[in-house]
Amino acid sequence: MELTRKIRELIPYAPAEGKYALRLDANESFIPLEGPVLERAMAAVAAVEFNRYPDPCCTALCQAFGEYYRISPRLVTAGNGSDELISILMNCFFAKGDTVLTITPDFSMYRFYGQLAELKVAELPRGEKPLDAAAVVAAAREQSAAGLIFSNPCNPTSSGVDRESIRQILKALPDTLVVLDEAYMDFWDRSMLAEAETYENLIILRTCSKAMGLAGIRLGFAIACSRLTDALRAAKSPYNVNAMTQVVGETVLRDREYLENCVQKIKEAREDLYRGLCRLAERRPGTILEITPPLTNFVWLRTWDNNRVFEGLRDRSIMIRRLGDHLRVTAGSREENRILLEALEELL
Repeated sequence: MELTRKIRELIPYAPAEGKYALRLDANESFIPLEGPVLERAMAAVAAVEFNRYPDPCCTALCQAFGEYYRISPRLVTAGNGSDELISILMNCFFAKGDTVLTITPDFSMYRFYGQLAELKVAELPRGEKPLDAAAVVAAAREQSAAGLIFSNPCNPTSSGVDRESIRQILKALPDTLVVLDEAYMDFWDRSMLAEAETYENLIILRTCSKAMGLAGIRLGFAIACSRLTDALRAAKSPYNVNAMTQVVGETVLRDREYLENCVQKIKEAREDLYRGLCRLAERRPGTILEITPPLTNFVWLRTWDNNRVFEGLRDRSIMIRRLGDHLRVTAGSREENRILLEALEELL
């Protein structure tokens, strides 16, 4: 049997393997689920009927998400992580050969799932510049793009696009499906969630893996107008979110005080890391060449020798992410940030 060409040539996503003292490469939360919220989540898991299929509509879970973000649960679709939702969108909302426009640099899985769906994935390079709405619209028109997908704030640059620019893109491209990935929007305040119902060409993605510290349960959401939501619910598999994930996600989403406290702690850790890197750049001129003021839970920087820094940290059992000519460092706890900064100072 011959494998299809798209499978033969597929390059799998390759996260770092092995054990490290510090994992600052995957943009996870450093805050473990613990205390009363963990106890409630475990009690909810214990009450799951494991011999029954989970709720195919994730009714209680979507209700909790809607209440937390103050939007109608009627607009919410739950998925097995944002990755599943991206895959469904690429395979079901576009036809083979359609063009989907991405922005580079951005989340690599957009291209991965687009190519797997046999779409033409076009790129608009933006480098380190802020995203320009007019340039995006021009590129989408030039490519006759059926879809546009990008993250805001951006992974990996940690920069953001204001709401007015997003509105300009949506209004100028009424026939293009715009997928806005707000995976890191809990750390910023420019979300389009409140306007999701307004646009017939907008789908917003959210995740529980970053601010909520629930990467291990694989839970994401898509928010869109009723027409797009109905189509997405029809396209997904009927029991795509398992029962344990549903009850844990619902439990955590219903604890607003806990989640707001987590977001605040992560933002403080991010600023602690950013300030530490800036001080290090001042003490060691010519070593850290660029640091982007962060809007996410990580810092994007460029050093005089990224390979040497990456490998030096790895040798010290600290894993960060090397992406082209930049490094991406997830904010850890205050102690983790201290260990990282001390290791960096040795290397520099």
